[in-house]
Amino acid sequence: MPPDTDAHAQEQAHTYAHARRDDQPEETRRVRLSRTFDEDAELYDRARPGYPPELYDDLVDLAGARPGRRVLEIGCGTGQATVPLAALGCRITAVEAGPRMAAVARRNLAEAEAEAEVGAEDEDEDEDGVGVGGGSAEVVTAEFENWPLPAEPFDVVLAATAFHWIDPAVRVSRAADALRPGGALAVVRGQHVRGGTEEFFVEVQRCYERFDPATQPGTRPPEADDVDNSDHAEEVARSGRFGETVFRRYAWDLTYTTAEYLDVLRTYSGHRALPDAARNGLLACVAGLIDGRYDGRVTKRYLIELAVSQRN
Repeated sequence: MPPDTDAHAQEQAHTYAHARRDDQPEETRRVRLSRTFDEDAELYDRARPGYPPELYDDLVDLAGARPGRRVLEIGCGTGQATVPLAALGCRITAVEAGPRMAAVARRNLAEAEAEAEVGAEDEDEDEDGVGVGGGSAEVVTAEFENWPLPAEPFDVVLAATAFHWIDPAVRVSRAADALRPGGALAVVRGQHVRGGTEEFFVEVQRCYERFDPATQPGTRPPEADDVDNSDHAEEVARSGRFGETVFRRYAWDLTYTTAEYLDVLRTYSGHRALPDAARNGLLACVAGLIDGRYDGRVTKRYLIELAVSQRN
């Protein structure tokens, strides 16, 4: 599904001795917030970025996401990671709880496959075709927690900015159950970190403090080096089903126009959960700041993390 985060947290992470990661939703809100993405799957598909190319290189090297490998993707969203993985030649079963999101993912896969077939026709006969046609992907509309696992185990279980929306009581154990011995659990996480148009992300807190009562004053994005990922490693280790978790990190700057940035904000669960008047006021405040002080364009720095754990 990717990336998303709890609440106003995409624009803020609390002063960092007491920081909550962007992808640590409060358990009492987890299910309700997770359902907001399906409300406007087309916007999500248009506004949400994919992932840096280096991540896919490491999925091959560390997780073994090679041609012909069976991959179970948890929460594929509209296919931001599914399409590139299919292009690598993987055989993917993607489980997505939101019916609208799943429908858009199927459409994106079909369009990518059609483009790949056209491209293959232009290749010389002695060259392999590329694109989604090199692999296969099936999108199943279901909640991972309740989806019957197939008898044949998978080589890779991937969750791209979706693992935190799965019930923490079962997500690691069910991932292990779905894998063959030696198979890999690959979890991708995202965090807004310091960088890009830094002064904007300081100033914009006034908008959040005005319109979102949950905002803590003085919040700032953390330095990338200060982002802690030990929670995931410890959760996986507690299961006793996996070996040591290996991490890779990628800093990624993306520049948005005012309209593009507002579209991104509209996809965040916490923003969507605000009352209409508060959300509209917040978005207008953010837009006024970008247009008035930043010439209609801001750059946001993301920290994308890949965690790979081999099943015992």
